[in-house]
Amino acid sequence: MRPAKPSASPSLECRGLSKHYGSGRVVLAGLDFVLGEGEFVAVMGDSGVGKSTLLHLIAGLDVADSGEVLIDGEPVLSLSDDDATRLRRQKLGFVFQAFHVLPHLTLYQNVAVPLLLNNLSPTPAHDMLAAVGLGGRGNDMPRELSGGELQRVAIARALVHRPRLILADEPTGNLDPQTAHEVLELLRAEIKATRAAAVMVTHSEAAAAFADRVLILSQGALHDRARKATAAR
Repeated sequence: MRPAKPSASPSLECRGLSKHYGSGRVVLAGLDFVLGEGEFVAVMGDSGVGKSTLLHLIAGLDVADSGEVLIDGEPVLSLSDDDATRLRRQKLGFVFQAFHVLPHLTLYQNVAVPLLLNNLSPTPAHDMLAAVGLGGRGNDMPRELSGGELQRVAIARALVHRPRLILADEPTGNLDPQTAHEVLELLRAEIKATRAAAVMVTHSEAAAAFADRVLILSQGALHDRARKATAAR
């Protein structure tokens, strides 16, 4: 069963994506998935079902057994290592549970990293910090921030270069409920403002409520939340 396709032209498309491990455990079984521009999708499922594996395959950080991933129409899994790195730098933004803010850089320098990697002016980093509620704090160091503020920096860094696709892996897992709510409101608002598509893996029902659609990863396939899960094919 395929999740319903969005009406917008796809920013992400997975075609027949399959992955299993040496033990014979099937993680993905011919998975099909389409994500439109500006669409925010949450992926849920039991622990160990393959949610993070799906993100890694989309990003080209892991190799599928079969199938293809297209980002903005560009095939990911058949790219050379150099071209895959270029695509990640230009078209992807990442938000992780552990923030991964670089401790030796200022907030401005942290947010400017994707711009510099793409040979772009770092100036938009100031505006992006302001957009996430940290205007005027560009010279602060990460050690001066709370967990929620660090996640705001991570969101600013993920979005500053206007990527086509945001991949978020348990982005509020280290935050208290109120801070998580604020961060998710911000993430959703910035996704809509920049028209980036987004896939968020989460165990949290509260987090999933911020998404446009909730999909369940089960039996190697994605299923719309409202529908009963069935075999992948």
